[in-house]
Amino acid sequence: MSTDRLAGETPPEQEAAPGTADAQTPEDTTAPGADASAPEASADPSEDATTPEHSANPGEDATPPEDSANPNPNPNPNPNPNPDANPNPDADATTPEDSANPREDATTPDGSATPGGDATVSELAPAAAGDEAGTPDSGAAQRPSVSASAKATADALAAAVRAVESGERAAASFFNDAPRSARPAAPATPSPKDARDGGAGTPQGGPTGPAPEVARPRTAEEAGGPARPPVVDGGAVNPAGAAAPAGPAPAARPAMTTAPGIEGVRQVLAAGGAPETLAGPAAEALGERAAEALSEDPWQLLGVPGVRPEQADGFARALLGPACGPGDERRAQALVGWLLEQAAVAGHSALEAAALRAALAQRSVPDPDEALQTAIADGAVLVFQDAIEEPGRARPAAGDDEEEQPVRILLGLDRFAMAEESVADGLARLLNTFEAVAAPEQDTAAEAEEPGDGSDGSQPAAADGDPSAESAAAPASEAGTADALADAEDTPHRPVRPSAAAWEAAAAAAPSPSAAELIRAVAHSGLVAHTGAEAARAEPAALIAAARSLGLRAFGATHTENGRRRLAAHLTASAPDAAAAGSTDPGTAAVTVSGLLSGQQGPGRDADGALALDLLVVLDAPQLDLETAALLVESLTDGTRLVLSGDPAVLWSAGPGRLFADLLAARFCPQITSRTPDFGPIGELVSGIGIGELSQVEAPGKEVVIVPVRDPGEAVHRTVQLVADSVPRALGVPADRTQVITVGHGGAAGTRALNAALKERLNPGPGRFGGFDPGDRVAYAPAPGRTVPGTVTGADAAGLHLDCDGSATVVPREQVAAGAVRHGWALTAHQAAGARWPAAVVVLPGDAAGGLTRAWVYTAFSRGEQHLSVVQGADQALPRAVAEVPVKERTTRLRTLLQQSVQSAEEPSAAG
Repeated sequence: MSTDRLAGETPPEQEAAPGTADAQTPEDTTAPGADASAPEASADPSEDATTPEHSANPGEDATPPEDSANPNPNPNPNPNPNPDANPNPDADATTPEDSANPREDATTPDGSATPGGDATVSELAPAAAGDEAGTPDSGAAQRPSVSASAKATADALAAAVRAVESGERAAASFFNDAPRSARPAAPATPSPKDARDGGAGTPQGGPTGPAPEVARPRTAEEAGGPARPPVVDGGAVNPAGAAAPAGPAPAARPAMTTAPGIEGVRQVLAAGGAPETLAGPAAEALGERAAEALSEDPWQLLGVPGVRPEQADGFARALLGPACGPGDERRAQALVGWLLEQAAVAGHSALEAAALRAALAQRSVPDPDEALQTAIADGAVLVFQDAIEEPGRARPAAGDDEEEQPVRILLGLDRFAMAEESVADGLARLLNTFEAVAAPEQDTAAEAEEPGDGSDGSQPAAADGDPSAESAAAPASEAGTADALADAEDTPHRPVRPSAAAWEAAAAAAPSPSAAELIRAVAHSGLVAHTGAEAARAEPAALIAAARSLGLRAFGATHTENGRRRLAAHLTASAPDAAAAGSTDPGTAAVTVSGLLSGQQGPGRDADGALALDLLVVLDAPQLDLETAALLVESLTDGTRLVLSGDPAVLWSAGPGRLFADLLAARFCPQITSRTPDFGPIGELVSGIGIGELSQVEAPGKEVVIVPVRDPGEAVHRTVQLVADSVPRALGVPADRTQVITVGHGGAAGTRALNAALKERLNPGPGRFGGFDPGDRVAYAPAPGRTVPGTVTGADAAGLHLDCDGSATVVPREQVAAGAVRHGWALTAHQAAGARWPAAVVVLPGDAAGGLTRAWVYTAFSRGEQHLSVVQGADQALPRAVAEVPVKERTTRLRTLLQQSVQSAEEPSAAG
């Protein structure tokens, strides 16, 4: 590993001194301590995030991740924004790339999801100073500050939740509480909580399942998120069910008469001091009744991407006046949904009840337990129990009721819960409906199986199929020709079932022992997990080529177009004689996941809507988020073989979940670990990082170069020098084939600062097309979690024209203005995941130390094929992160769901 300068490097003309503001403070840090009650800026979400890129803390103002590389969050406990801090309406917090990257967000080494934050001082201090916790919701009856009945009820609710967490009460009891009725118009009537508590005792052993059906004021599609409880009278209900105490209550401001359509939304936003630029996003998030919804419940503004709680509080104060207070139930319900959404941004599919309760308390919700119970009863939040794995503790056997395994209570949004359950059910279905190759018929025993035909018993019981399915499986002796593939593409499709001998012959012809092992595993299982680094990608390619030679409709799907091209090259190398023989180009079997699901690539769908294939190999499996994975698995018909392949050491998906890691941890299916190493200095360096070791490697050809820097200003200078001069001159890699990777978008050496400097050097221009010029390298995010590199070719009334890997793309003006397109000379590691370039320059400024993990370093360092330059300003934080911070953990349920599926499959066999 060389620390020498590459040819042509010169010292920077001017460097920021260590310890200066340029070296320590991100450029987009909002001013702390400003008065959030100022209506003119209280709802402006355009401020750049100050939370470091790895914060998994839902209790903080988790603005979209990757937006700041600052590892030291604002120490001021009052994060209310400065009204004049950021007038820019192009909110980084609302861009798809920001909102789609939850992985690079943790501030604590252990990756804890507990949203503790600065819980000692409320973020809503300006509001709480003038409004006590008992202030009524919108100006009806005032809640008594002291009530024995209210205190008893609250204590009972708190005790109930804690009883479940301690194991004294079954989690299923949450589902058996009677649904709450609609809130009454008169405050003197008994509260819904009293009505529920006054009934029969809660059953302790009811079946788990979805929360009871409750009438909602709006659907999730209309509201852009979980439905909030309806507000009829706009006031608080006396928890004891008694008449409201005498005395004047703060009067709510009169209802606003709004214009129809988006003009009405602008009118309401203006009345609350929010920028009119939020009108479009608010109308999209809240539906056609957005103006009316915001007038009735101002905290629904939290459903608009980028809006934070203190901004929604300021908006509500401007609309409701003295009737607004931190104890407003509408506020509590909006915060519950917002906190779970922010947890999803950080990668969690659910949160522990204690973590969510602490986050609500931090935001001055006077009764977090009541808020959670209301959200559960209204169906906005679902409750789950998740078994706690204790080291050294054996898993209880099926039917063993003597000792219950400890559980934790998780709360989550329904769409993520449904996605996880859909993935678990779909993977189990693929195992259960798989037809074993050349299995003997169960009603005859005339023929004995030869050794090596796949009946080795290594497969889970759920993967063998039922006897009738096995008896229907007949050897297809003539399926080993390439012509069978063309026949397989005809409709209706006749299933092709190669014999065990055909599979064994294909394995014997495999290019490596690991590839042969993978082929044999796929021959005998409907679901296989394959792990390996970059060099191991040749093994799935060999599998696809072998399966297609056997007549199967086999395809490989990657996360990016860059990955698709690399897979296509491997497929062509695996079948060099295919083109000469006039057969279909093997490279056509390589597709992207998005192209496969949209129908733009791959075999298309059959008459039933399922993907018309027999074997699907998904590379870059760690990048699969829950919702994409659910859609993919649901598109596979019964009996389809699925292989999930990837490098378990890279960053997890940009969206919530950790599908590949949970699948491996659950040991749900056969796992094949590649023994093919990555060669060369870069491969040696990255392999060491994968096991927690950062060591020097010999790089005689300057494959790895370390460039020490003292501050972010020097880091930017060195990076521009490397890309524009040193790497092209010394190594022959042009600037447009070199990719810069850094920790976050914000900061003095984030993507914004680096891209500005690189544009000035490589493609200067006025930015006449929404800040872009022809020739600019860009990163386009067509959907959260997806980044498509491209180059600007022009613009017209239709939008910005891009060349994305040879494909012409037009991005509408609205998406450009919303931040869907960024300059792309510099990317974050999450944006770069799934792609590789001839040369990579990784920038590690000192202020990004808190965002580093082993997975981040592994992902960033492995993006260069021929050369890696590391602009090192993080000092000892880099080896410390590699050795001590493997990954930022996520709270998910998939592992438990998969393990429960295995146990359910084992119970019938144990009973028999």
